[in-house]
Amino acid sequence: MALQRQILKKSLGEAKANAKFCNYQNTLPLFFSTAPSSSSSSSSADADDRLPQLPPFDHAPRPYNGPRADQIFQKRKKFLGPSLFHYYQKPLNIVEGKMQYLFDENGRRYLDAFAGIVTVSCGHCHPEILNAITEQSKLLQHATTIYLHHAIADFAEALASKMPGNLKVVYFVNSGSEANELAMMMARLYTGNLGMISLRNAYHGGSSGTLGLTALNTWKYPIPQGEIHHVVNPNPYRGVFGSDANRYAKDLQDHIDFGTSGKVAGFIAETIQGAGGAVELAPGYLKLVYDIVRKAGGICIADEVQTGFGRTGSNYWGFETQGVIPDIVTMAKGIGNGLPLGAVVTTPEIASVLAQKIQFNTFGGNPVCSAGGLAVLRVIDQEKRQAHCADVGSHLLKRLRALQQTHEIIGDVRGRGLMVGIELVTDRNEKTPAKAETAVLFEKLRELGILVGKGGLHGNVFRIKPPMCFNKDDADFLVDALDYAISKL
Repeated sequence: MALQRQILKKSLGEAKANAKFCNYQNTLPLFFSTAPSSSSSSSSADADDRLPQLPPFDHAPRPYNGPRADQIFQKRKKFLGPSLFHYYQKPLNIVEGKMQYLFDENGRRYLDAFAGIVTVSCGHCHPEILNAITEQSKLLQHATTIYLHHAIADFAEALASKMPGNLKVVYFVNSGSEANELAMMMARLYTGNLGMISLRNAYHGGSSGTLGLTALNTWKYPIPQGEIHHVVNPNPYRGVFGSDANRYAKDLQDHIDFGTSGKVAGFIAETIQGAGGAVELAPGYLKLVYDIVRKAGGICIADEVQTGFGRTGSNYWGFETQGVIPDIVTMAKGIGNGLPLGAVVTTPEIASVLAQKIQFNTFGGNPVCSAGGLAVLRVIDQEKRQAHCADVGSHLLKRLRALQQTHEIIGDVRGRGLMVGIELVTDRNEKTPAKAETAVLFEKLRELGILVGKGGLHGNVFRIKPPMCFNKDDADFLVDALDYAISKL
């Protein structure tokens, strides 16, 4: 309770925090128990009866006898870097996962609505993917591309078959940051230009190079970012031009005309910004911008690290929602369902620029990761996960938008498929970020059994991006729990 009071004081000031905390304290029995005590009033019992319940799930976690959360946390603080952050006032010790659910050290089940930061695409410990990884591990774990192995070739062929146009050459790496670093280098080598353009509010990685592309001060260290320019973000909710793609595109043209030599190496964008708070770009923006960038001698890069592999429901790739074909596509996270795997896909012509020197990645295309990645593609197709994301996502968005009509704190509901953002505000007209309230609701949702993500510069956006096996019962539970939690603020 002291921690809740500290959060509110920091954001609201002491007087307001004390009043809000008293109200919050009165609701604690509703959030920290699943059944009323014998001394509870009948009204409290009725309220507890209305607590949303996790959908049934046929899986019993193994008994856990390992170190407890407090022990792990102390060891982590002692031996791991101080830059590491954790969710929740009392960090969770997650010890097992199965499909869309996670289990803590006490065997408590949680609905995972964030998928390991949009990484677990097919489900935790999906049996077909586990089998592919295990069987390959028994034969050969590592050899590098200096020798032949069918797994990397089979995986590259399958991945290339998912790409439009002439995007047929694949480079495998280990993460999204690596993929975007390689894409940026390819753009500069191919065009002979240095200047890169990205959007404000973007996140493209945490390496020294990709931090330049990233445009959120919460992630950026004060180091040189090179020849990188950040243009106005085409955010339909908060953007200065609303949903007017033409005016945002004109801003980019002006930036090329007045802020560069007139020539650029490339432009990179997420179709739905991830860490920035699930912001979908204004309709038609990429088509306009791709034309402008190509006329300035640059190439166009689509960052599909979070939006790829059918998550948006309407399309396999996020960029397809804007009716464009990029010159380079980067991907990671969902490509491996938790494996350290990323890829860059481009045209043969652009790929050829790397042949002038030795380009090598020790772990890129590792046999185990390739076998697992190929299994991911197979599962997505066999289980029709793209169509599933469209169906369940439509249901989730419909229910969330209905909830928005009930609660003033919900300023915006946005996204596609199972890539959804809920932006919380204290004033709908001013769109004032509800930072303190978001922090309280974040904890309350955990107590109710739901793990969500947070995003946006002010941390006031709930990111709902679960494993793609998340179903309508899960969606209903999530919305009911959010409704319940908000009503107790």
